Amino acid sequence: MISLAQKVVEHMPAGGSIINTASIQAVKPNPTILDYACTKGAIVTMTKCLAKELVKSRGIRVNAVAPGPVWTPLIAESFPAEKVETFGRGQTPIDRAGQPAELAPPFVFLANTAEASYVNGEIMNVTGGMEMG
Repeated sequence: MISLAQKVVEHMPAGGSIINTASIQAVKPNPTILDYACTKGAIVTMTKCLAKELVKSRGIRVNAVAPGPVWTPLIAESFPAEKVETFGRGQTPIDRAGQPAELAPPFVFLANTAEASYVNGEIMNVTGGMEMG
């Protein structure tokens, strides 16, 4: 991801925005998916480091969206049937998994320089409140 960011900023004008995809697993890891959680933790750290550096050197903001449990084709394909039926329930105060369409607005907001020009180095949790415990 660092190499990709380096290549992107070569062509991105000042005022641009990089939006990474992190996960609630970065701050509330599940030990059964340790490798995934560690990778997402690294993305959070990289986001914050790049945000500090790129806004000063190039005027580029860097943020991330950190989803919680969200329905994707991967869930139905990789989970046992009994877990698919209850996916997201009891994990969030909203008591359900999110839908992919619920993730798009945070990305659009962060990309919008008119509305998010003062947002930099943030990790926007889209988790149904999962990070609250």
